[in-house]
Amino acid sequence: DDYLTKPFEFEELLARLRALLRRGEASEGRVLKCDDLELDLYTRRATRGDVTVDLSNKEFGMLEYFMRNQDRVLSRMQIGERIWDMNFEPGSNVIDVYISSLRKKIDRGFERELIHTVKGAGYRFGILD
Repeated sequence: DDYLTKPFEFEELLARLRALLRRGEASEGRVLKCDDLELDLYTRRATRGDVTVDLSNKEFGMLEYFMRNQDRVLSRMQIGERIWDMNFEPGSNVIDVYISSLRKKIDRGFERELIHTVKGAGYRFGILD
């Protein structure tokens, strides 16, 4: 239901593709859950237990990506390409900085951690048994 005329900017194409994908994801449900963490995709609100967690746009995007891929190991490259698109610089520490921020917001002070480092491979989101 979308049309893009030539010539077009690649960023415009990516933005429209993301919008189309979000529309498809909306039919899957509006709330993602893992343990006592809930992410409402409509209100863009995260709650862990009784605590509402304030997230930046990038943090929200990362958390949504993790929650849609629970128990899978996601490499830094996969995360970077999904959240930062073509602007991701593989050698930067931006992923580590955002992971640290997310851990402070959703793991610190709770009984179970949800973000886990897989040495040499990336990160895994979910409950460890």
